[in-house]
Amino acid sequence: MRKVSWRAIGWLAALALGIFVAVQVMLAGRENIPLPGSQPIVLKNCQEIAHHLNSESWRFTCARAEVTPDGSVATIENITDGVLFKKGKPYLRLSAKRVQINTTTLDFTATGDVHVVQIGQTAGDRRSFDTDLVQWTNVTKLLTLPHPSIVRSGEQTLKVQTIAVDFAKGQIRLGKISGGVHVPN
Repeated sequence: MRKVSWRAIGWLAALALGIFVAVQVMLAGRENIPLPGSQPIVLKNCQEIAHHLNSESWRFTCARAEVTPDGSVATIENITDGVLFKKGKPYLRLSAKRVQINTTTLDFTATGDVHVVQIGQTAGDRRSFDTDLVQWTNVTKLLTLPHPSIVRSGEQTLKVQTIAVDFAKGQIRLGKISGGVHVPN
């Protein structure tokens, strides 16, 4: 019988352990580990502000916002207090279920219960609209409401099938209208 060398067994065990660790390290590198900058940025209970030429353009409070890793698209959930500014002053108040903004082109789409109210009007002159889809195309300055909208002005209420506002040309196109309008004397 041959005498067993404990030293040789120790070296073989150490070699086997070394090979095992090396294989595990190589296999660990095959997992899908997210790279820095490849995950969306998520904000909760947020307040966002956009500036244009040293003045506020819009400001809103939201429940959640998510920005793609490259920063090109932002999705904002449950906007409860949005304000759009005109010439540096609050002009419109906005609430919406979801707004998706292309931060490169500044186009946006608002969906869900969208409610817009003109700020600074007395109760009798207040103008507002409610709809479920608003689309803004920044390059053409075109605001479209392709779904039915409820438009309120003071005590008057109209249901409008579609609305398109071309800010560049100063034109408003309304689809089929139902409701009554009282023209003051």
